[in-house]
Amino acid sequence: MNLPDNLIPTPLAPLYGEGVVEWMDVFGFAVPVTWGDVPGEYAAIRENVAAIEFSMLLKYDVTGKGAAECVNRVVSRDIARMKPGRIAYGVVVTEDGHMVDDCTMFYHGPERVMVMGANPRLGEYLVAAADDGVSVQERRADYAQIAVQGPKSRALLQGLTAEDIGNAALPYYSFRSGVSIAGIDMQISRLGFTGELGYELLLSVDETPALWNALAKAGSAHALRPVGGAALMMARIEAGLIMGGLDYDESSAPWECRMGWAIDLSKPAFQGKEALSALKDTPRCTIVSIAFPETAEGLDGAEVLVDDRAVGTISMAVPSPVLGGQMLAMARIDPACANPGTAITAAGNSGQVVGFPVFDAGRERVRG
Repeated sequence: MNLPDNLIPTPLAPLYGEGVVEWMDVFGFAVPVTWGDVPGEYAAIRENVAAIEFSMLLKYDVTGKGAAECVNRVVSRDIARMKPGRIAYGVVVTEDGHMVDDCTMFYHGPERVMVMGANPRLGEYLVAAADDGVSVQERRADYAQIAVQGPKSRALLQGLTAEDIGNAALPYYSFRSGVSIAGIDMQISRLGFTGELGYELLLSVDETPALWNALAKAGSAHALRPVGGAALMMARIEAGLIMGGLDYDESSAPWECRMGWAIDLSKPAFQGKEALSALKDTPRCTIVSIAFPETAEGLDGAEVLVDDRAVGTISMAVPSPVLGGQMLAMARIDPACANPGTAITAAGNSGQVVGFPVFDAGRERVRG
């Protein structure tokens, strides 16, 4: 296996063989960039089915009497309103109302909530908010996490389980534990980071080889492909899905990175609530999509200019098949310049603000 010596292998890494041609560092873990065919991997997401690993995400298991109250003191969504088997997507902010992490909360019941995110400070806040009798354990070493995404994801997984995983039985932003897929007990959820119909599988690290082999065998009939970070970034930017460290940092308020919808200011006190209320009406920037010619270069991190005035910064740019191969950038810019059609310049390239997102703005595919 051509795994970089300086990076930690994920549960799937030993199963990839020699096919990965480029790796990247994600939280110290080795994650594939590509198997050498980025367009083919992207096509698997949009047309067939893709397997993408997310085992490197942090997984905080909050358990015990008062677990839900503990989580509720930290996150922006009201966990108390949830029903078992539902998922909430929200944010964690500092006391002054600036972004720390965007995370998902899996509500098993009042005495167990699993919170997944990327920033270790999320765990620190949960520990600080825990009353006696509440345990906060980070379980990343115990669980593999594999996203199965694409129009054929349901057909592939339904063929491996007797459980009904159709839209009525398992709607978007819901999950079910104790499901047997390919004879392996796991949690299945309707989530993803691609803008496509998809599922995420959470299972014991020890069972990962058996699941990977079963997916590969059954997936051949559905054109399943493993997919790396390059194609994933293309899909997520087209779908307008934000990413910490790129589209926001700890200088960003949620209202400035399109996360205001995930703030429930009607819930009882939670970390940063008062500051969030004060920041709501004065966003300094917003996130937009900007299209450039396919020949555009030097866009990542470039300053965005409108009428020769600096108005923001590009976080990442990718070639977009949805836009016929044009370069598509996600950028943080002055809200006054965010209207579609606004002409901009970045790194000497001319472009214009386009609708956000450029792919499936109504999120119909993920809900299908």
